[in-house]
Amino acid sequence: MGTIAITGERIWDGEGFSAGTILIEDGIVRERGAFVGLPAGIRVINAGSHEVLPGLVDVHVHLREPGYSYKETIAAGTRAAARGGFTTVCAMPNLNPVPDCREALDMQLDIIRRDACVEVLPYASITGKRMGETLVDYGALAPDVAGFSDDGTGVQSEDVMRRAMRGIAATGKVLAAHCEVDSMLRGGYIHEGDYARLHGHRGICSESEWREVERDIRLARETGCRLHICHVSTRESVGLVRRAKAEGLPVTCETGAHYLAFCDADLKEEGRFKMNPPLRSSADREAILEGIADGTVDCIASDHAPHSAREKAQGLEKSAMGVTGLEVSLPAAYTYAVLARRIGLPQLVRLMADNPRRIFGLAGGLNPGDRADVAVVDFDREFKVDSADFISMGKATPFDGLTLRGKVLLTIVAGKVVYEETAEA
Repeated sequence: MGTIAITGERIWDGEGFSAGTILIEDGIVRERGAFVGLPAGIRVINAGSHEVLPGLVDVHVHLREPGYSYKETIAAGTRAAARGGFTTVCAMPNLNPVPDCREALDMQLDIIRRDACVEVLPYASITGKRMGETLVDYGALAPDVAGFSDDGTGVQSEDVMRRAMRGIAATGKVLAAHCEVDSMLRGGYIHEGDYARLHGHRGICSESEWREVERDIRLARETGCRLHICHVSTRESVGLVRRAKAEGLPVTCETGAHYLAFCDADLKEEGRFKMNPPLRSSADREAILEGIADGTVDCIASDHAPHSAREKAQGLEKSAMGVTGLEVSLPAAYTYAVLARRIGLPQLVRLMADNPRRIFGLAGGLNPGDRADVAVVDFDREFKVDSADFISMGKATPFDGLTLRGKVLLTIVAGKVVYEETAEA
């Protein structure tokens, strides 16, 4: 694996940025400081004034294998992750077969071991086949998963969710909840707001999300389960999480960069603006920005959900739910949150690297003894998003054609360079 040294003026130190050198040997950070003696003949990476970050962590991605490799593969998805500065991604269980038993999980793990260029930690499902009815064997699956989720569908039965939380709490793992009350959807596919009314679309009400957030927080209080709420999109959900944290409950949440950037007033009649949960109102967007600023929202996750071009070319009504995010998540969050002066760069690093590691108990970082997971980023560099240039097989993104700032130059996983921008030049 060899030895690498990274020198720079702005290396993340947990609170901010300072000058120094990081020495990486055999995949581990061996030494870090202002003056580090470097062995002869090693590769020295001079980051200059670019930021050296701990490798980013995305706790919500869809890699589509096994079962849907026409949408994305683990090989393509992890290469896209590396290009986006991510060194660890947590893969959702919307697969065929669903990882609800040891045999199905092992099938997924075999593909990961063969094809992934970054660390991939799968979620096992909360219920059998993600149908919301029967519980899986949490103890048998826990050692090899990031947590448990039925993402894509909410667990509708309160009794099933209560029993699931008790079982998952016994493993110490996180339950990552997709919160959605099916009976409130009424055939909707975008936010129930002004755009839907003006353009004759069926809307999804905000209550369909926050009502189940409310229930799951109550069950977390009852069971002690560590609850992580996926892709928060409404102001009510942010408020519920804020109150749960004030109460000291083991509740965390994530949002996506697209909820920081857009609201339903920005919709176009194109499938690249369709995701679940949908883009909500400007008031919801404002509440989410306030939530990342005050620490209510813990993580920014891409909810990378690639589909085929045909599936995303059928307008708002008929296109598949989900947009591609791994290659633009960091620059989009930087552009719409940091440059917009809603948060500082240190808070963005916490949202996309430090907090996910803390919540999910993940490895990697820049300190001595850490697995050497590193991203070097030029936050002064602007670029125009061109989805045709994506490594990901999914090309649908609401950021297409927009100018963002922040370009990943280098990504290192366990001491190995897995992405280097100059390699594509």
